[in-house]
Parts: sequence; structure tokens; C-alpha cells
Amino acid sequence: MPQQAIDDFNGLTDIQAAHALFGICASPAWARQVAAGRPYADAAALFDNADRVLAQLPESEIDAALDGHPRIGARVAANSRSAGEQAAVQSAADELLDELAAGNRAYEDRFGHVYLVFASGRSARDLLDTLIVRLANDPATERSEMRSELAKINRLRLERLLAAGRES
Repeated sequence: MPQQAIDDFNGLTDIQAAHALFGICASPAWARQVAAGRPYADAAALFDNADRVLAQLPESEIDAALDGHPRIGARVAANSRSAGEQAAVQSAADELLDELAAGNRAYEDRFGHVYLVFASGRSARDLLDTLIVRLANDPATERSEMRSELAKINRLRLERLLAAGRES
């Protein structure tokens, strides 16, 4: 990542930075704390702090972050960012999408929140297979797995944010 991208991010006002970060992760606390960590020496420092902040968030903030994510395989993704990340799923056969929808319902019934997985570039079959495996997790293990997936999603979105800043 070129230094100019991180310099541009560091140069945002507090409100601009928090707003941009809230578009990445729907946890207000995460967005505020990552914004407050500026200035970052480089992208790696930003990514490290974003992961550290996420790891320390209380469960209520993780729940807020989950509210910003649509169901995997939803016929119409709730936002363009998620739609792009789930693009490979959208071309799946209706039968597979129906299986994914049923799996999502079973997952939500078991764990009480949306099935969150790093979906970028992954097929509907792969995501369904992962969902089936994760349904066997105990709640604590699954909560940890979900946080790990959220960190991967946030990282990808941070990379895209910095890349978009370079292009403007």
C-alpha cells in the first residue's frame, strides 16, 4: 500500500474518518477507536490496530457490527459492499441458494445472529459447506470463529478504502 494512501486517511477529519470506518464495520465503538488511533505510520499499523480494537470490543458492539451484514446468499444483498463480496454466490442455482437460506435460518436459530463468513471470491457451495461445519460448533467456539471472520472482512474493506483513496 503506498504511503500516500495512509497519509490521506490520516488527513481526514475525525468525523470523516469515523464515517468511513463505520461504512466498513457497523460498530460505532470500532469506528471511533480506529479513527482515534491516527496517525498511522503505515497500512500495517492501521490493520494491526483495527484487529486489536475488534478483539477488545464487548459483545454488544460485535452484535452491532453483525447488524451491518446481510445473510449470505440473500437474493438481494443489503448493501453494495456486501453484494460485491458475495458476487460469486449470486450466480448459484436456485436450489443451492434455497439450501443456503435454510442453513442461514438454522444457524440463526442455533446462535442468535447472522452467519458471518469471509465470502469474497468463494462459491455458494463452499459457503454452505462451511456453514454446515460451523453449525456443529459450541456457542463460544462459534463466537470466536465469527470474530475472526469479521476481522478478515474488515481487513479487506480497509484495503479497499485505502485503494479508493489513492484513486480519487
